[in-house]
Amino acid sequence: MRYEEFTIEGRNAVIEAFRAGKPIDKLLILDGAQDGPIQTIKREAKKHGTIVKFVTNERLDQLSETGKHQGVIAYTAAYEYAQVEDILAAAREKNEPPFVILLDNIEDPHNLGAIIRTANLAGVHGVIIPKNRAAGLTATVAKASAGALNYTPVARVTNLSKTMEDLKKEGLWFVCADMGGTSMYQLDLTGPIGLVIGNEGDGVGRLVKERCDFVASIPMKGDIDSLNASVAAGVLAYEIVRQKNAEKAFFIGGNCDGKL
Repeated sequence: MRYEEFTIEGRNAVIEAFRAGKPIDKLLILDGAQDGPIQTIKREAKKHGTIVKFVTNERLDQLSETGKHQGVIAYTAAYEYAQVEDILAAAREKNEPPFVILLDNIEDPHNLGAIIRTANLAGVHGVIIPKNRAAGLTATVAKASAGALNYTPVARVTNLSKTMEDLKKEGLWFVCADMGGTSMYQLDLTGPIGLVIGNEGDGVGRLVKERCDFVASIPMKGDIDSLNASVAAGVLAYEIVRQKNAEKAFFIGGNCDGKL
């Protein structure tokens, strides 16, 4: 089910939206504003893990639809979030081992949308993102996904590490991307798997990495040492697809020499 993205403007309106539990993904607040209602909004944003950006009054005037923003504009989610169980159910319906992508604080909505697009094309059953310090399902994400958001469930969880522990009880194991890991070609990436992609700048966080069973690196021969998060997700996702197809060919034909 789709939600149309819309904005909420005005201090009291934003405070009430938080208190009513509306899924607010991003806040724009007048830089330097320090009065009581603004402090309340900042506390609510911190409590809910909402991304906050401080901007000029001119910028708020440009974005305001009412002309009465009072120094704050909130953006709500464009799409409904799924539950983790919905993702596992999608795998069961297809009689396939779960294949999930988990994103550790991806903040760029274009990266998030591109990863969801790749996930759909690679046969991933769902994407899991954290509530705190991460991009949500905005209209920008929907556009970058090229329509994939209509078909690929995205769950948002409070604690990514705990979610991984719960999924391990369902038989999943986890591999995270890090340039200091083992070459992806040397790892067995078959079976029920969760692929973990880290933040654009800092990579996978320590606690999340500790929950991973393997750390995979992507062999690179260039002069720089890292890939864009969405590109890294695509490369690793399709290595998983390649290995799954090779495994399937082995069990069907008795060897891996068939045309894949």
